[in-house]
Amino acid sequence: MRTTWQPLSNETKRGDSVELSRFFIFEWERLVKISKDQYVLRSLSKIKHKKWENFIISRIVHSIIDLDIEFSCQQLVKTKNGKRYLTDLCFPGLKLYLEVDEKHHSSSKNVKKDQDRNREIIDATGFHEKRIRVYDKKSKTDRDLNKVTKDTDKFIKFIKQRKKKFLSRKKFVKWNYEKKFDPEISIKRGYIDVKDNIAFLKHRDALRCFGYKKGNYQRAVWRIKGTDKQVWFPKLYENGDWNNSLSDDLKKITMKRIGGRVSDPKKRKRINIVFAHNKDHLGQIVYKFLGEFHLSLEESSTHQHVLFRKKTKIDLDGKKTF
Repeated sequence: MRTTWQPLSNETKRGDSVELSRFFIFEWERLVKISKDQYVLRSLSKIKHKKWENFIISRIVHSIIDLDIEFSCQQLVKTKNGKRYLTDLCFPGLKLYLEVDEKHHSSSKNVKKDQDRNREIIDATGFHEKRIRVYDKKSKTDRDLNKVTKDTDKFIKFIKQRKKKFLSRKKFVKWNYEKKFDPEISIKRGYIDVKDNIAFLKHRDALRCFGYKKGNYQRAVWRIKGTDKQVWFPKLYENGDWNNSLSDDLKKITMKRIGGRVSDPKKRKRINIVFAHNKDHLGQIVYKFLGEFHLSLEESSTHQHVLFRKKTKIDLDGKKTF
């Protein structure tokens, strides 16, 4: 099985090349940085077709909007065994997520699935789970709106109490959306880690983590001087003459040229620090850190290159300038 990342619209591609080091040399795209206000509005717009989620989550967001608490609707969680689940509402800074239990959750089969799913999510994240049930257990019909509202308000109270608890223990991190994609945060920290869900809006932002000090950079590869490593910005989906893919466990990249050959793998010895071209859950173009990948000579040929992830955490040296 493989994961195919969806291609983006409104982009122009030019300069396709056989060589990995020149893979999509110029990539002109409309990079849109949305504001915190836009983030909130787009997040609520995502769930407008789900009547109960829309009602509950909107009420919650309206109540906490001024509390500097980060939230995410339909947050993707990747488990240790490679499975992927969506949580209805997630609060990363509070290590908390919410599930809205609708009628389809009521069958014994789905109850067991939910238990297994939630156990895997908690095991992967360490987050605390809360649930709001919107159906009556006996009649299997929708609960009274006032009752659901009361449960929602109880959850809002729980959020506020949890924030106070985190503040008292100095564990609460204020939501600073404007700095979410700021490379200076990673540079000061001294490392980038896949588990931190690192992403940047532009090539140059990712490259600043490795000492780049110049302006815009459009090439798909930047070699780190004095090392055998390069920063690579691949498109992991079929595009133009290329068909590239990422495995479901995020540990393997396969690079193919449609109707042609790729370069001799023996000549491709550089280690790749990968920031994959992607569209986030709100439609914003980002370059997501996937880790350090090494080319496998055993599985590669002139028909395809296969790379395996060897590291999920990269130590940064902020003192060098290239």
